[in-house]
Amino acid sequence: MATKTKSIPSYARALLQLDPNSQHIALARLPVPRRKSQNEHLIHVHAVAPCKGELLWSKNFPAPNPWAKMLIPANDVAGTVVEAPEFSPFKVGDEVYARTNYARTGAARDYTIGLTEEMAHRPQRLTWVQSAAVPLSSETAWQALFVQAGLGDIDNGRAQGKRILVTAASGSVGAWIVQLARLADAEVIGTCGSGNVEFVKGLGATEVINYSTTDLCEWGSEPRNQVDIAIDCVGKGSLEGAWWAVKEGGMLISIFQPPEDVRPEALKEKKVNNLFFIMQTSGEQLEKITKLVEDGKCEPTVDSVWKFEEYEKAFEKLEGGHARGKVVLDLDASFP
Repeated sequence: MATKTKSIPSYARALLQLDPNSQHIALARLPVPRRKSQNEHLIHVHAVAPCKGELLWSKNFPAPNPWAKMLIPANDVAGTVVEAPEFSPFKVGDEVYARTNYARTGAARDYTIGLTEEMAHRPQRLTWVQSAAVPLSSETAWQALFVQAGLGDIDNGRAQGKRILVTAASGSVGAWIVQLARLADAEVIGTCGSGNVEFVKGLGATEVINYSTTDLCEWGSEPRNQVDIAIDCVGKGSLEGAWWAVKEGGMLISIFQPPEDVRPEALKEKKVNNLFFIMQTSGEQLEKITKLVEDGKCEPTVDSVWKFEEYEKAFEKLEGGHARGKVVLDLDASFP
C-alpha cells in the first residue's frame, strides 16, 4: 500500500513545449501526474533547473518512446515526497532531489514523478533553489572523474598527484569537476574567461588558464604543462586545445562531443584514450554528493533565480551563454 499526503490538487501549473520542432513553451494547467509503478514517487516541486539547449533535444535527440512523455522541460528537481510506495527508502515528507531520466516527462511543474533509483535526500544546509542546481552537474562531474576516467572513488588515493585539466571550469559542470578533483587530491587546472579567474581559484584550482589571453593549444604544447586527464565541457575549439594538453597515453573525456571529431591533424598518431559520454542518473552517487555538501566540502553555484512565471526570461538567460552555474526556476516564489 502506498502512503500519501492529503489535499493533492487535480490540476497544477506546468511548462509545456507544444511542438518538438519549436523552442516555444507556455505556462499551462495540466492534470497532476499519477504513480503507475512501485518505484514511482509523487513529488511536490519547489525548484527546477533547466539545461541550455534542452528545448532542442526533442527534435535532435528524440526519446525512445516519445509518446510516453509530455514535452515538459527541466529534469533537475528539488521537492517534497507527497506519495511513496510502501517499501521505499523515501517516505512522505522527505525532502529530496534528483536528475530524472530524460526519457520521461520533465519536472517544470508543481508535481512530478521521481523513481527510487534517481532520488537522493537533499542537503539540508542548502535552500531549495540551491538543491535544484546540484543533480545533473554533480553527477556528470562524478561520473567523468570516478567512472569514465577510472579513478574509482573520491577517497581511494588514485587521483593523488595526477594533473587534471577542466575546460569551462566556471560552468555548472566544470565547477563541480574542479571541486571533486581537488577533494580527491589531484592537481587541477581550469580554463575560464577573465571575469571568472578568481572564482575558479576559489573552487580549488591550482592553476587557472584565462582563455582570453592564453591559447590552450600553445599552452598544452609545452611538455611541462601536459596533463594526465583532460575533461572538456564545451567542445569544438576548447576540445581541440585539450588534445594538445593531454599527455601521450593520457585520458581525454568530453561531455559535449566525441573527441575524435576535432582531433588535430598534427596529432593523428598521438595515443590518447578518449571518449564522449552522457551521464546516467544515479541516486546512489547523488547521496554521496549530499554527504560532501553537508560536510561543507563542496557546493553548487547558482547563476540566477527566476519565479516560475518568469520562465521566458530564465530560458533567455540560459541560452545567452556564459552563465556562472545554474539558472533556476523557483516554484515557491510568488508572482509578481
